[in-house]
Amino acid sequence: MDKQDILSRMTRIEDQIGELYKELGGLKEQIVQMLEENTRLVLENQSLREQLENGDVQGGDTVDVPSPKDETVGEGYDNLVRLYNEGFHICNVHYGNMRTHGDCLFCLSFLNKTSNEEK
Repeated sequence: MDKQDILSRMTRIEDQIGELYKELGGLKEQIVQMLEENTRLVLENQSLREQLENGDVQGGDTVDVPSPKDETVGEGYDNLVRLYNEGFHICNVHYGNMRTHGDCLFCLSFLNKTSNEEK
């Protein structure tokens, strides 16, 4: 084999490795999405089981967040509470990421501040 053949063969192998690396990256992204969904579902199941055990069949907040009695809070606040209870951060520090270590003080502070401002 001459040098040119070896170089072209090496280039071809590099291209194949690059394609495999891209495919591996795509698989990794899919695994991350599946793990996040699995975590969300586990948290949701846990929350639903706790509600069943407590006899709270109507739903309600799973976090002790003050829920104002008047209608001025609105749909936005309800959506934030729902997202938080589904296991996502709603604070500006980690917004949209999964909560993996229990409650987030930043999120709870934000919810408390929002509910107090709306009263």
